[in-house]
Amino acid sequence: MNVDSGTLRVHDEQFMRRALGTALQARLISRPNPWVGAVVVALDGSTFEGCTAAPGGPHAEITALKRAGHSTRGATLYCTLEPCSHTGRTGPCTQAIIDAGITRVVVGVEDPDVKVAGAGISRLREAGISVDIGVCADQVRTQLAAYLHHRSTGRPFVVLKMASTLDGRTAAADGTSRWITSDIARQRVHELRAESDAVLVGAGTVRADNPSLTVRDAAGPSPRRVVLGAADPQAHVHPCTEYTGDLAALLDRLGTEDVLQLLVEGGARVAGDFHRSGLVNRYVFHLAPAIAGGDNAPGVFAGAAAASIADMWRGRLVSVQQLGDDLEVVVEPTAPVSQVSPQ
Repeated sequence: MNVDSGTLRVHDEQFMRRALGTALQARLISRPNPWVGAVVVALDGSTFEGCTAAPGGPHAEITALKRAGHSTRGATLYCTLEPCSHTGRTGPCTQAIIDAGITRVVVGVEDPDVKVAGAGISRLREAGISVDIGVCADQVRTQLAAYLHHRSTGRPFVVLKMASTLDGRTAAADGTSRWITSDIARQRVHELRAESDAVLVGAGTVRADNPSLTVRDAAGPSPRRVVLGAADPQAHVHPCTEYTGDLAALLDRLGTEDVLQLLVEGGARVAGDFHRSGLVNRYVFHLAPAIAGGDNAPGVFAGAAAASIADMWRGRLVSVQQLGDDLEVVVEPTAPVSQVSPQ
């Protein structure tokens, strides 16, 4: 059936959004592989979906093709990320797509991984398959932000999460901080942990709060635990990685160890160090409808503040949502954080 370009674009966006929805099923299981979604649309209009399995299992494209069976001949394949063209734990997706008789592939974004990096698209086109790139690209980049950043820079995507009162205090004057925010906000923190490959706090937070930093109130795996400094041998955070040294070097190390996303939970000194070093990709603030009412309670960031209004860090507001009585405010730098590791 012939359709005009406008109608085709609408169809492409419709099916790419379905692929994005399918990819969500892989978010907690596919790492360190990307959480990808795919949809096969057969000539008769029937559709078949797939998402990336756990490492060693099939990629999203393979699952969708298998579910489609003989309906792949002449069909269109939608995938959020460029299909791979190399052999790793599994065979190349491009060859399976070619063998299945797919005639058109629609890709959300190219894969910056050096093993792919356009090679998958080139292989498909060499085989006579039509390939279109960039459908719903912004949504795909948002969904795959941690993976894309890791593959582009060699370092984890750093998410800094802090809970505070409306006047920016993370504890009372006597140091007590449990609990500033509500159960719903704390559940959201567990979701962030499940989405992260590692979670980091300072040794001071371990001494003060003795957190376990595990996932308990959400579905998904508990992240690896990292402590800046030394943790008491009896602390709940064990087993953990204890680290003392340069933060950029730590990110380099974690990147080589398949940490795609690092969740930094504080405290104030750690948060300030990451912030002033320009190492934060996303700030997540949980604001409680509470007011400390003075300047003798600890703030979100310890250390020197911006010298003038012109020196203040400014970002872009990504999202705001209500979590029970609290607010979650997500902010990102106006320009991507450059965290390229030395070669």
